[in-house]
Amino acid sequence: MTVLVNMIVTLGMLYVVPAGLRLIDPAGLRRTARLWPWPAALGAVSLWLPRGALATTLAALYAAACLALAARAPAGLLRGRPGPADVAVATALVSPSVAGTALVAERAGHRLFGFDLDILALTVPHFHFAGFTAALVAGLVCRAAVPGPGARWAAYSVPAGTLLVLLGYFVDDWAELAGAVVLTGGMWAVALLTWREIRPAAGDRTTRALLATSAAVLLATMLLALWWAVGEATGVVHPTLTWMAATHGLGNALGFALCSVLAWRRLTADRQETSP
Repeated sequence: MTVLVNMIVTLGMLYVVPAGLRLIDPAGLRRTARLWPWPAALGAVSLWLPRGALATTLAALYAAACLALAARAPAGLLRGRPGPADVAVATALVSPSVAGTALVAERAGHRLFGFDLDILALTVPHFHFAGFTAALVAGLVCRAAVPGPGARWAAYSVPAGTLLVLLGYFVDDWAELAGAVVLTGGMWAVALLTWREIRPAAGDRTTRALLATSAAVLLATMLLALWWAVGEATGVVHPTLTWMAATHGLGNALGFALCSVLAWRRLTADRQETSP
């Protein structure tokens, strides 16, 4: 499981986050996105080193970059009257800081807040993808979709579900299940809006295929997340963490996150070309 999780996290650090930053604010975050691969490379290297001082130092440098990114989130919320898309984007900016903090603790072998090291290790990909990418895409979909309850629900419920899952770590499995339910509902709303509204408006077949893949994958991967959360809360037979990493984690990283970011970059480029 460790090798697979490390590969997923490396993808998130080195490509998904900087590409996502360009989608959030191509002008305001251009410099941050351009420089991001440097601290991200340090964080990625720390994943593959044995736990200890060197791995912890490299992870701490990456965490510092994540915290600096999180510090930019309030600016978007304090500018005018923030809407649901702004809340989702702010959540995306904050999420890597949770992942970075967990990475430092795990690389140091420190059971932060009493959590097992395996849980801390899985928190890193969770907040790169369920945190950063899911909230980012929810915000982008909300901005592009026809205004209405569905778009607002997607933009609000993904951040709310992510926060509830995080709080569930500190409360109990039932609280985490509640977060999984809310997050799943939000992600399925994102998938539905992507399929019905964003995909048909895409200008080329490749972009439509990427959007269709990201929407379809969410149906399966979030169902797995619900199954796991229900099992943890009730004792019903459910997948192991290793199996979840190989299915839910890999599917979300490649099928949802990577396909979504690639599709939205193509959509953004098309709009820039057609704008006067």
